[in-house]
Amino acid sequence: MGDWWQRNILEPGKLPLLLALTAFVLTFVVTRVITRLIRAGKGPFGNVKAGGVHIHHVVPGVVLTVVGGFGAVAGGRHGFGSALAAVIFGMGAGLVLDEFALILHLDDVYWTEAGRKSVEVVVLTAALVGLVLAGFTPFGVDGMSQDELQDRANVIATVAGNFFFSLLALAKGKARLAIFGVIVPVVALVGAVRLARPGSPWDRRFYARRPRARARARLRARRHDRRWSGPRRVVQDWIGGRPDPR
Repeated sequence: MGDWWQRNILEPGKLPLLLALTAFVLTFVVTRVITRLIRAGKGPFGNVKAGGVHIHHVVPGVVLTVVGGFGAVAGGRHGFGSALAAVIFGMGAGLVLDEFALILHLDDVYWTEAGRKSVEVVVLTAALVGLVLAGFTPFGVDGMSQDELQDRANVIATVAGNFFFSLLALAKGKARLAIFGVIVPVVALVGAVRLARPGSPWDRRFYARRPRARARARLRARRHDRRWSGPRRVVQDWIGGRPDPR
């Protein structure tokens, strides 16, 4: 274990990233617990107000993110200052992304159906950072040997090819696969070769005169949503709380 820690975390300088991820996840969990207690009217917690204005926790989150980000840039990758900056940044990012839906809609949608986006973005961010910690790097460069890395043409071709697959998956309306495909290229390849989702740019551009392809795409999307929307909602409710009824 000690050898793994030294080789995979300390030597590559990934300790600040690990601390930031830990602080990010813990801050999100603690924040959700507190907001759910406030919502239920339990415990000593309450909404923060100043002059009659509700101060959302995205506000201190932005402050912590800015402080931690600049501190990390100034402190380098090693030492106590770098570790402290990483923790502050992770805490700030956790507070900000917990209210991602509020930023997106410019409205207090925390306990609404639209607020589920915050939970989804937090889980997605934690998963991507976890993949980077595990040794993956964007666009699959981690899968290349030292000789291949020294050949700029190979590196450029690999990055361009993997970026193209991610872009194609995004055009087909498969945002999650496109984002994960940035770190794990084979994921983007799966999204790139499958049928586009209805309403996606690819659907509007290439399926307009192909009714059979559009029909198959809609049927597959319906089946996929029917199969996974229920379990996804259960997980989101478990993590972030059930939205208010309409």
